[in-house]
Amino acid sequence: MGHNFQHLATLYKNTLLQDVIPFWEKHSIDWEYGGYFTCLDRKGKVYDTDKFIWLQNRQVWLFSMLYNRLEKRQDWLKIAANGANFLSQHGRDGEGNWYFSLTRDGKPLVQPYNIFSDCFAAMAFSQYALAGGEEWAKDVALQAYHNVLRRQSNPKGKYNKTYPGTRPMKALAVPMILANLSLEMAWLLESDSLEEVLDATVREVMTDFLDKERGLMWENVAPDGSHLDCFAGRLINPGHGIEAMWFIMDIAQRRHDTQLINQAVDVVLNILDFAWDKEYGGLYYFMDAEGYPPQQLEWDQKLWWVHLESLVALAMGYKLTGREICRDWYDRMHEYTWSHFADPDNGEWFGYLNRRGEVLLDLKGGKWKGCFHVPRAMYLCWQQFQQA
Repeated sequence: MGHNFQHLATLYKNTLLQDVIPFWEKHSIDWEYGGYFTCLDRKGKVYDTDKFIWLQNRQVWLFSMLYNRLEKRQDWLKIAANGANFLSQHGRDGEGNWYFSLTRDGKPLVQPYNIFSDCFAAMAFSQYALAGGEEWAKDVALQAYHNVLRRQSNPKGKYNKTYPGTRPMKALAVPMILANLSLEMAWLLESDSLEEVLDATVREVMTDFLDKERGLMWENVAPDGSHLDCFAGRLINPGHGIEAMWFIMDIAQRRHDTQLINQAVDVVLNILDFAWDKEYGGLYYFMDAEGYPPQQLEWDQKLWWVHLESLVALAMGYKLTGREICRDWYDRMHEYTWSHFADPDNGEWFGYLNRRGEVLLDLKGGKWKGCFHVPRAMYLCWQQFQQA
């Protein structure tokens, strides 16, 4: 077994450092205006120059994280700074809310219609402040973080299309991202306020969003955690549920809470059983808990991040529990993912396959796919297998 882990650790390490990171370094840096291009075709050619704040901040985070955790490479820090400086100048409105997107030269295009831009800004500037040691970056990180905390009960604020009061609902995305974000921010926060936020998020995710009977994660629930019989109320987003569970494992590991680790692993396994396409392999993108037709027309596509987050969760689950079923599922997921998403000809990974596993869009980056899930998963899986 040990030998095999070393082989996997090497695969992830080499893919990260010799394939994925060089692809983004070569094609995505906008040295002229600052920030990054994320709309890259199969070969890395830029096909749209708009800048999406989620993806800009995620790339700042990624290069800062590699600098902090892997190696103090000046070119990584320089790439992170190229994004951080651009974003600190152009990324926010007068009230300090982060826009959704900008033009290439930094003019606002789309309003700050939810708090996820702020979440990724907090993550990015926290990691960048750690790398570059700039005080101003800490301030940007904390301001964004407090924005998220302040707005968590109403994440869309004035941009919420929902009529108030008729069908109140809360989304898994909010506590889930807070769990990960708070760990990211740990070095900047008072330890008691950090533990408070972590307690609250773990409780909310594992009580309100986890359906105890079926062991699945619901995407949206009523404020008291009960189920709502409507499209949004029946929605299962397998990738989200699985990603949330490795965030929970991460917190549980810090706290030496083996019961919580095992509970999170159980949920991952339940979701995989529920969401695996028994005919073509791979995981569905969206599902209806009752088996009704999902509202999302792209429900049966196979997406890169869903499968990568599953590899992370299974590698972590196996390392932490040694449960053979994690290993079996890991092998099945590895076989599907590496043979369908990786692009050996041009580097990086495809993002969007149809249900049968054929490439649907041959982009390497776009409005939603940037320099984040692929390299983060490569780094995390490498670390898990290195330590296994």
